[in-house]
Amino acid sequence: MAEEELQQLIEGCKRQDRQSQKALYLKLYGFAMKICLRCANNRYEASEVLNEGFFKAFTNIDKYDSHRPFKTWLGKIMYNACIDYYRANIKWAKMEALEKADSHLNAVVVDNELEYEDLLAYVQRLPPAYRIVFNLYAIDGYSHDEIGQMMGISAGTSRSNLYKARLRLQKMLNGSHTINYATDMEI
Repeated sequence: MAEEELQQLIEGCKRQDRQSQKALYLKLYGFAMKICLRCANNRYEASEVLNEGFFKAFTNIDKYDSHRPFKTWLGKIMYNACIDYYRANIKWAKMEALEKADSHLNAVVVDNELEYEDLLAYVQRLPPAYRIVFNLYAIDGYSHDEIGQMMGISAGTSRSNLYKARLRLQKMLNGSHTINYATDMEI
């Protein structure tokens, strides 16, 4: 998308022009959905989070600093929407705190044929606390201190959740778990 076109859409969104909002949504849908899919349990939850994220973006678009990349701003809103969704559903999630986690993992040999959809399915099988920390740290490069502040947990809990996420992914990738894609359940 050309920068000029993006700025025109943003200006239209600031005027609450529905056509500009729709066009911006359609242009950045894939980008935002990738973030939401990595954090959600399934596509349905990802769609809920995505819509909530875009609602927040359109509601707060006046706060966007045009000197910074719009995608970065939108990505942060999408991650915050994921975290808010997780917090709203925390009674169903299991957040484990382990202040001392061994940071060394054995190297995992992964078949080169592992597809993005397969990896996404494995990441989606992680408990929400592990999944969000894994994505924020491993994919988006946030520090444990930043993750702790975003999620309201300690940096140690973030490290622990990352460690446990990696262990679970390692077991899945080594074939300890098989996913039946028709039912999306471990067998």
